[in-house]
Amino acid sequence: MAYALTIEPLGQTLEVEDDQTVLDACLRAGIWLPHACCHGLCATCKVQVTDGEVDHGEASDFALMDFERQEGKTLACCARLQSDVTIEADIDEEPDARNIPVEDFHGTVTRIEQLTPTIKGLFIRLDRPIDFQAGQYINLDIGAEAGMSRAFSLANAPSNGNEVELNIRIVPGGRGTTWIHESLQAGDRVKLSGPYGRFFVRESAARPLIFMAGGSGLSSPRSMILDLLAKGYAQPITLVYGARNRAELYYHDDFVALAAHANFSYVPALSDEPAGSDWAGFRGYAHEAALAHFREDFRGHQAYLCGPPVMIDACINALMQGRLFERDIYTEKFFSAADAQQVRSPLFRKI
Repeated sequence: MAYALTIEPLGQTLEVEDDQTVLDACLRAGIWLPHACCHGLCATCKVQVTDGEVDHGEASDFALMDFERQEGKTLACCARLQSDVTIEADIDEEPDARNIPVEDFHGTVTRIEQLTPTIKGLFIRLDRPIDFQAGQYINLDIGAEAGMSRAFSLANAPSNGNEVELNIRIVPGGRGTTWIHESLQAGDRVKLSGPYGRFFVRESAARPLIFMAGGSGLSSPRSMILDLLAKGYAQPITLVYGARNRAELYYHDDFVALAAHANFSYVPALSDEPAGSDWAGFRGYAHEAALAHFREDFRGHQAYLCGPPVMIDACINALMQGRLFERDIYTEKFFSAADAQQVRSPLFRKI
């Protein structure tokens, strides 16, 4: 059985299947709702039900409290309709955002590269190209287990939508990343859905850009930078990338070559490189490298941050120390069950 969902203030109505969540139905119709974890943990997708009945599904008591349920609030990522429903959602107009409907895709793994001791590059040739905005991510189905998927940022430029690249760090004990690192092989067939996310460059602002990344968080900035350079973006672009040591610093030579572009600068930083090695670059953390490179003055820039939560928080503090504030700092975090118990920093834009 299908029900009708009306989204205010858009006034748009769409059909939702019986087993489909509100968020999935909206994204597949090209309607973007604020969201992050997609598992009922972070409360980013909270909406107001003004008419009709919903099943709250697996929404956690932490993210959707009892009094909020009584007030008619629900989490779009978990809610399933039990009647025709009207919701009110906080939908921001973003002039640079593209509302691309989420779709399902099938493809073949063409190769798997060992980018670092802990990160593999997974390349998938799709049966048909995916349209996406640089900075977005996909959900990859994991193994043969129904309903099990993991989110990974797209590392390739949107111009190459036939073959997508995912940079995947193995998480000790993680079922998804362990399967990818130890079981998945070239030639295997896979299924994914996307594109998801609201992480993209605000190009119309025409501002100098700073990308700060750590570990496999390099994926989105790489996609964004390749896209910007291909388009001929005229403003200065700087990538500050942090890793523990030289072995963990991937695509280094590629970024060194890209730095031949007059408006692109590359600042790699190693926090735990052995003393006495031939590393001539910055020794320390990404936020420290950024402060040194920009002489503690980030005014006039926009910053896009990708990486572990601790790194992101340190970068936010550094940027604000250098007089860059919330309106010009963008980041996106994926949430696990453990993350849901942590306090979210109020110092970055939720996207």
